[in-house]
Amino acid sequence: MLWKLLISSQPCRLCSFRKMLSASKYRPSLECFTYATDRQSNKENKRTVEKLYKFSVDIRKIRRLKGWVLFEDETYVEEIANVLQLLGANEAAIASILEHCPEAIVCSPATFNTQRELWQLVCKNEQELVKLIEQFPESFFTVKDQETQKLNIQFFQELGLKNVVISRFLTTASNIFHNPIEKNKQMIGILQESYLNLGGSEANMKVWLLKLLSQNPFILLNSSAAIKETLEFLQEQGFTNSEILQLLSKLKGFLFQLCPESIQNSITFSKSAFKCTDRDLKQLVLKCPAILYYSVPVLEERIQGLLKEGISIAQIKETPMVLELTPQIVQYRIRKLNSLGYRIKDGHLVNLNGTKEEFEANFGKIQAKKERPLFNPVAPLNVEE
Repeated sequence: MLWKLLISSQPCRLCSFRKMLSASKYRPSLECFTYATDRQSNKENKRTVEKLYKFSVDIRKIRRLKGWVLFEDETYVEEIANVLQLLGANEAAIASILEHCPEAIVCSPATFNTQRELWQLVCKNEQELVKLIEQFPESFFTVKDQETQKLNIQFFQELGLKNVVISRFLTTASNIFHNPIEKNKQMIGILQESYLNLGGSEANMKVWLLKLLSQNPFILLNSSAAIKETLEFLQEQGFTNSEILQLLSKLKGFLFQLCPESIQNSITFSKSAFKCTDRDLKQLVLKCPAILYYSVPVLEERIQGLLKEGISIAQIKETPMVLELTPQIVQYRIRKLNSLGYRIKDGHLVNLNGTKEEFEANFGKIQAKKERPLFNPVAPLNVEE
């Protein structure tokens, strides 16, 4: 849940991540694809359109999404469809791939085969490969530099990352494979150095690093300067090395994607909202590191939402992790607890807190306890004679 909240609630603060995403709005520079556009004709390639119709592709979707591919002189509709079919993709899957990633039709068979070989380095079999292509066609077809991608795959394997994790990177964090291999190696070195400087042990460093990368591969898109700046800022705020290491682990590396200015704004607001000292606030942050991550508007909305439900500031300070819940989730959970006669504002927030699974488990226990009949072993039995 934290992963989703962290990504969705801070688009303005993930500076490097935001720049990376903005590039995807424009027509990609597909260096490994060879095509030429006849701009003067200004007419769609009829052969391309006919072949797409043959494979039941919705041309309207392509025109809306990436209409420029229909003007290309050289396309490979049949060739790409055939190799996908050989991998095990059915007609509906092929149509879906071409509709969601029209660039696929300007990918030459040779380029496709090279990309397939790369992905098979981390896929168990062709069935898994075609499934990934169906789900993430853009990650497969819009590759700028296949040699760089290959070197990065091999580097991650040498680090000790499992193939299933690397395949997830290929589909959901493909931009880290666009980094030159030297850049990724440099960032890994910075992370290892930071871990040791913060008091981490050499023996545990590899496990820590692999876990951090598997949770947040986007950390590799940061700069070494940004990482050092964030660490220095937190030290200036009075956090010890062990506490910073704890925050880093709990925030899954997203800590390095925050700007010191935004962290300071969140600290200043939280200190005022909770009317606490620097020391008290530090304890709140250690209990709920997301306080550093959420922007002031998000923190304000969540605190106000809790207050409207009758929850006090004192209760929030006692269980600050409740701030990870959106106002909608809070309202839903309070209604469910109220249905059992449980008044959340009169007690602790422990039963309100946690992931969906944790809440449902606690709710079930409260429900079972309420429905269980009381039995007094010393009470006399009323037996009719």
